[in-house]
Amino acid sequence: MTSPAVPSTAGETVGRPSPGRLSGTLLTALAPLVWGTTYVVTTELLPQGHPMFAGLLRALPAGLVALAITRTLPRGAWWGKAAALGVLNIGLFFPLLFTAAERLPGGVAATVAAAQPLIVAVLAVTVLHESPSAWRLAWGVTGVVGVGLVVVGPDAGLDAVGVAAGLAGAATMALGVTLTKRWGRPAGVGATAFAGWQLTAGGLFLVPVALLVEGTPPAVDAGAALGYLWLGAVGGLAAYVLWFRGITTLPVTSVAVLGLLSPLVAAVLGAALLGQTLGPVQLVGFGLCLAAIVAGQLPAPTRSPAPGEAAR
Repeated sequence: MTSPAVPSTAGETVGRPSPGRLSGTLLTALAPLVWGTTYVVTTELLPQGHPMFAGLLRALPAGLVALAITRTLPRGAWWGKAAALGVLNIGLFFPLLFTAAERLPGGVAATVAAAQPLIVAVLAVTVLHESPSAWRLAWGVTGVVGVGLVVVGPDAGLDAVGVAAGLAGAATMALGVTLTKRWGRPAGVGATAFAGWQLTAGGLFLVPVALLVEGTPPAVDAGAALGYLWLGAVGGLAAYVLWFRGITTLPVTSVAVLGLLSPLVAAVLGAALLGQTLGPVQLVGFGLCLAAIVAGQLPAPTRSPAPGEAAR
């Protein structure tokens, strides 16, 4: 079974996205908007010290619900592909994400995770064989700088394990996103089933790992139950359905840069719920992030040939 062709950026010029692409982009953007709540939910509601258990509860129940709804299982080579994508996008990424969120201030964790569009831009060249784009790299760097201005305060501390987990998580999901684009989605399989395969595979991967590393699951009070429900139903199933639909229909680098919305939401929630302040520097960072997100949705500019150049 062949996967959908990756849209080429050759010959594109900067312009306004089509209405269909605009609506797809807005729907896909809902996923990182929801993921922006992960930091405050993790620090304020979940039991600390159990990142793998948190990832497990976020993934496996949501995946099983999706499979029960769609009653669609992988076929042939897609058993292996779904397992690989599930481990990269879910099984490895979730515990790394929660480890970074627990060991680093939210701002530092978000800035480290913001490197993902840069990694995707590199993988688009090596895995998808797209032409190198200084445009994508420049706006990716701009996005990281913007996130840093928004969320890293003067008292931000660095934890080596937390930074390593954040970078590894960004790289893991970047590879998962890129391979999802390369392999596409099987014909006749909807986004809900596709997300269910990966959430289930990632959750099953986490079961033995969580038991071996963390042992007995923590006690879950009412607040933690609400947090796990939000992360699983909304941040897991609903968000990943939109995310994987976007990856298979939009340019992969455009989808990746939407992830910058997540730390922006985290900063807004920190100001609204935790009493954190947003000053002029943070507002400048917001502007840089939003500019990077918008620029990431536009085709990279191409140089117009000089008069007479085409005839040579």
